[in-house]
Amino acid sequence: METNRQKKVAGVLQRDLVDVIQKALRQAGVKDLIVSVSKVNVTTDLSIAKVYVSVFPHGKAPELLKEINTVKPFIKHDIAQRTRNQLRRMPDLSFFIDDSLEYIDGIDRSLKGEENPIENRDLLPKRKKS
Repeated sequence: METNRQKKVAGVLQRDLVDVIQKALRQAGVKDLIVSVSKVNVTTDLSIAKVYVSVFPHGKAPELLKEINTVKPFIKHDIAQRTRNQLRRMPDLSFFIDDSLEYIDGIDRSLKGEENPIENRDLLPKRKKS
């Protein structure tokens, strides 16, 4: 269970990370991507923050994650400057792709009958023979 302190730190980081990442994308000239920080989880000792990034279109997510990880020191420095009055120590940032929207969309398509695994067997994962 998250403590109030963890929730506050996560909220501060999430708000500032959205600004920093979107500013970095604008400076890089990327216009065809929508990026948002969907969730931030902070460890109990406040040393590590797991940042979940949602990207649209989803196909460009791995490429964006690689780019974010190359500029992670700059992002961390920028966030540390913004939060220096709120945080004593800047947590280490770990970035992950949040694919929950893609997962929900897949369930929605299945419920609507667009992807019927009975008619199209390729939609089902292959069973492993033991």
